[in-house]
Amino acid sequence: MSNEFRFLGQTIPNLAIISGSILILWGIFSYLSSETGSFTSLIPSFVGLPLLILGNRSNKDKSNKHHYMHASMIIALFSVIGGLRILTAEDPTNLMIASHLILIVVGTIFMVGGILSFRHARKLRESLGE
Repeated sequence: MSNEFRFLGQTIPNLAIISGSILILWGIFSYLSSETGSFTSLIPSFVGLPLLILGNRSNKDKSNKHHYMHASMIIALFSVIGGLRILTAEDPTNLMIASHLILIVVGTIFMVGGILSFRHARKLRESLGE
């Protein structure tokens, strides 16, 4: 069993960086393209920034990697829960629907990768007899 887990060809810290970057860029795009310039258009950026930071910290501080990745999973869970708010929105705009879907999809992909990574780490520890 390989020591390094990859999901979609990326390590989980790199997946956090990519996911965070996507959310940050989408938040900026949606803010600039919204008709009202609503501050809430930046919510994906507010979710993406911690993912980006935690992914970078995880790559630099290997001894605390598991802590950073657990925190990233909580952020991704909030992303999915926040995205599900679209189900209760009255008269949502296309931009609002797209933003919520991006929060759901990016958060779900990251959570699946993280869960599989945690399982891989547990199996690796068990195979090494720890």
